[in-house]
Order: sequence, then structure tokens, then C-alpha cells
Amino acid sequence: MSTAETASAAPWSNPLRAPGDRRLPRIAGPSGLVIFGVTGDLSRKKLMPAVYDLANRGLLPPGFSLLGFARREWEDQDFAKVVHDSVREHARTPFREEVWQHLAEGMRFIPGDFDDDVAFKQLRATVDELDASRGTSGNYAFYLSVPPKFFPTVVRQLKKHGLADAPEGSWRRAVIEKPFGHDLASARQLNGLVHEVFAPEQVFRIDHYLGKETVQNILALRFANTMFEPVWNRSYVDHVQITMAEDIGIGGRAGYYDGIGAARDVIQNHLMQLMALTAMEEPASFDAESLLTEKLKVLQAVRLPADLGGHTVRGQYTHGWQGGEEVPGYLEETGIDPASTTDTYAAIKLEVDNRRWAGVPFYLRAGKRLGRRVTEIAVVFQRAPHSPFDPKATQELGQNAIVIRVQPDEGVTVRFGSKVPGTSMEIRDVTMDFAYGESFTESSPEAYERLILDVLLGDANLFPRHQEVEESWKILDPVERYWNRHGRPAQYTAGSWGPAEADEMLARDGRSWRRP
Repeated sequence: MSTAETASAAPWSNPLRAPGDRRLPRIAGPSGLVIFGVTGDLSRKKLMPAVYDLANRGLLPPGFSLLGFARREWEDQDFAKVVHDSVREHARTPFREEVWQHLAEGMRFIPGDFDDDVAFKQLRATVDELDASRGTSGNYAFYLSVPPKFFPTVVRQLKKHGLADAPEGSWRRAVIEKPFGHDLASARQLNGLVHEVFAPEQVFRIDHYLGKETVQNILALRFANTMFEPVWNRSYVDHVQITMAEDIGIGGRAGYYDGIGAARDVIQNHLMQLMALTAMEEPASFDAESLLTEKLKVLQAVRLPADLGGHTVRGQYTHGWQGGEEVPGYLEETGIDPASTTDTYAAIKLEVDNRRWAGVPFYLRAGKRLGRRVTEIAVVFQRAPHSPFDPKATQELGQNAIVIRVQPDEGVTVRFGSKVPGTSMEIRDVTMDFAYGESFTESSPEAYERLILDVLLGDANLFPRHQEVEESWKILDPVERYWNRHGRPAQYTAGSWGPAEADEMLARDGRSWRRP
């Protein structure tokens, strides 16, 4: 019986999944997943529920194994209980006992520190045991859900204990969470270290935004339709705004966030990836190498403004009100140095120096404690070169726009002008909306579902390569150096849409930020 036949006959295959279902139809072959830092929030809230959801949909092999590694004195059954509770609370698909029981049979836990040779010897022995008892065939992905300072230690230990070297006919892969360094030099150092142990094609760098359906839909919107691509260029587009706004503060992440900031945390990875997908040329195919080629061309063509003071802004939120609740300012948050200059808001103007986009600014902004939670890409078009209408008839008419809503309310909005019903000729903005939740009966998979499955399949389409990471740091590093030399961040009230300086930045260009 083939792997696909075995999976479709398994007790955890999803009875709601029709035979002709084309959503995530690929099924992973024999394999296991080792999660380092398995007790952390990412693992509990995202990774382990995603593994269950994949199993629930019949997309994992019957002998799939899940190993946790952390500094806890747990037995296998303790680990299984943690996974069970995480799945119950955070899984996207309904909980089914038969799915859980089969998945739990392949769970193991390894207690120890990352520099503990005894623990890694036990990990090696457990991998060998699962190969024999579960038929994992020596295929393992090692997920480093750990702070970046531990990346070198874990990678070296995997090499030292022979875990990075796959038996003949098998594979081993490393999955690394962001941040990929804190500047170009550290990113190159990290890439060099990882590539000493794993070949580039074995390394999967997670940018969970690339696993979102709406981000992948950028490619479908542009290249599967004839109505958009002809106007997707400097002849028609006035500018592009890419926004990632959060309405929350730093919560309990002071130890991670302070010293990193919004630009390093979000713009260097998520927003530059969104920009590259928005601006790139049509790839020869949708394999990993072709996508990398076109995204790299965009990143290599990015030009920073000559006046960084006038066209970049960093800010810090101050005390204010959010959702009817009084919230502290950033410098009042627990664990934050009162003298910190870390940015909780960042806005940057970039240009792409190529034939398609010459002269079209891309405005990227990200921030915490803003007006609402939203991530979107807005392609704003030029005004009509000539208007036959009376100026009073169009005074409420804005610029046409295509807005890709990444989260929440995933979908696409097209904004254009329409006549207001009545006897006079009055034109106002109206919108046409496509919403995933209304157009498809099946809910979108979580980003980590898609990405974990792609790792197990060896499909690197949605994972940034080290070249992209380094090009993104080349863009951001001069901005960070400028900010470090020029005083404190601008202030903005929690619950607002950022500092006044950001509005002034666009006003100099005769434009204004969208209010999502």
C-alpha cells in the first residue's frame, strides 16, 4: 500500500476532507519532528496545535513522531499531557480522541540543557528507537524554537552527536525561527555557522507571514489574472503602503523586545518579504529557486532615501487608552530600561530602482499600541490624468486602490469611484470586497500548518533563503545606524496611529497614511 493510501485509511484521516479536496492535499512521508524549546509559548500555542491539525486532516504519515526537548524533568506522559492541553486550547480543527491517541503513541520527551551531551545522546538513541518502532526511516526535522543565542549551541550539538547527518536515503533538516541575526554581520555569522552543519537546502528559515493564505494570494492575484498585472507598474501606481499594526504592547516580552524594536522585529523580515512579493516580476515557475531569484532582484534594487531624517521615523508609545483600558507607556512597562531608545514604531520610505517601479515609493510601517490590529498591502493608483467632471462632483473622490488584507478579515478590497444615486452627478469612493470567510467553505489553515508540512515535504517555496536575509539587513542597517546617532524616538500616544512625524513624512511627498 502506498504512503497516500495508508494515510487515507488511517484512523485519524479527516472524514470531512472530500476526495477531490485540493487544499493542502500533499501528504508527508515517514518522518519525525524534534522541537527544541518545546515548553515555550510558540511551541504550545502554534507548533503543537499545528501538528495535531495536520494529523486531523490526514496529512501526516501513520508513524509520525513528535519529540520535545527542554529543561524540564518530565516523562513521556507528562509531555503528552502538555501537548494534549495545548491542542485542546489552541487547535484549529475539532478535537478527536482517536486522532489524539494515535499521535500520542509517537511522542517522546528528552530532558536536558542545550549543552548537555548526555541529553543529546539520549535524543540520538530515541531517534534510532523511533526509526525501528514507528518507521520514521531516519527522516527528521529539528525545529529550533529557542532564543537566537542558543542557535549555535544546538546546531553544534546536532553535528557532534551525528544527528545532523542523515543515513543514506534519508534526510535531516533544520528549522530556524526569526530573528536571523540583529544586523548584517551577525546574520552572516549565523548563516556561516548553520551552513557548516547543514547544506543551504536543508535549512528552513521560518517567516510565518509567508505561510498565510492571503500572502500566497498575492501571487495568485497578480499572475493568475489579466486585469491587475497590466496596471501593476509605475505608469499607473502612485505609491504602495505596507502596514503591520498591533493594538497590543510588549506584554511579557521585555527581555526579547528591548534592544530589538519594531524595525528589526517586523520590517526586516515580514514587511520586506511582502514588498518583494508585491514588486517582483513573474517567476519562471513557482519552485523555490525561481521565487528566490525574483525576490532577490527586488531587494537588490531597493534604494534608501538620501535624507534618512526626512523619510524614516522611529517612535515609542506613551501612556494612553486602548479599548477602554488605561495602558502604560513603553518606558513604564515591566523590565524596560527608563532610558531605552528602542522603537515600538518604525516607518521607512523605500524605492525600487528598476523599470517597473522607478519613482514609485514604498512606505513600510509597523508599530505596537496602534489604533487596531491590521496587516495590509495597499497599492494606491494615480489619479486620472484628466477629469471631465465638475470639481465639486469629485471632491469626495479619493485615489483608486487595491488593498490586500493579510489579517484579520483576510481578503482583498478594490476601491474606486461611483456615482451617488440622485439627479446630480456626484462621485464618491465605493469598495468591492472579497473575503476568504465568505468565498470558501473551508477555513484557511494556520500559517504553521502549511510551513511544518512544507518542511516535512522538503518544499522550500515559502522560506526565505540566506541571501534574502542578508539583503534585507543591508537595507535596514544604515537606517538603524542613523537612528542610533540622532537622539530619542518620537513619541505617540497608545491607541493612536503613530507619531505626528510619520504623518509629516508622507505629507512632504503630498500623500497621507491610510487609516485601515
